[in-house]
Amino acid sequence: MVNKGDRAPDFKLPGNDGKAHSLADFKGKYLILYFYPRDMTPGCTIEANNFNKHLRELKAMKAEVVGISNDSIERHGKFAEKCNLRFLLLSDQSNKTMKAFGAYGSRGVFGIGTLRNTYIIKDGKVLRAFEKVNAMVHVDEVLESLKELNRKSKVMA
Repeated sequence: MVNKGDRAPDFKLPGNDGKAHSLADFKGKYLILYFYPRDMTPGCTIEANNFNKHLRELKAMKAEVVGISNDSIERHGKFAEKCNLRFLLLSDQSNKTMKAFGAYGSRGVFGIGTLRNTYIIKDGKVLRAFEKVNAMVHVDEVLESLKELNRKSKVMA
């Protein structure tokens, strides 16, 4: 598990926008990197829709939302279209990035797979790490953390 204060593992993954993306693409912004088990499943759809619903507010705080699962780019495209998602989805079919972040492992009765973890990263440093999040309310936790991070950065400026 990657923890608060750690350097975020770098990655290079294909996105549903047809481009490859790495950690450096988000330099100077807060990166909300959330891992989720599977496109078009109930919990994952709720989580994606919640991020999408609050995207304007997140962007106002200089944050970019990126979802990662091991689904194919084609499936990501269908999911993004079906839910009208306005943020990037990355495909990690090798599970390499998920494992590097500690977002892959035992899911109890669901077997081994992607864990619902989220990381707030800025300039390569993990500022917040959330494990086993509740898809229904997680976006509220992220918003509150970003507000706190922005308050702290204003005090330090």
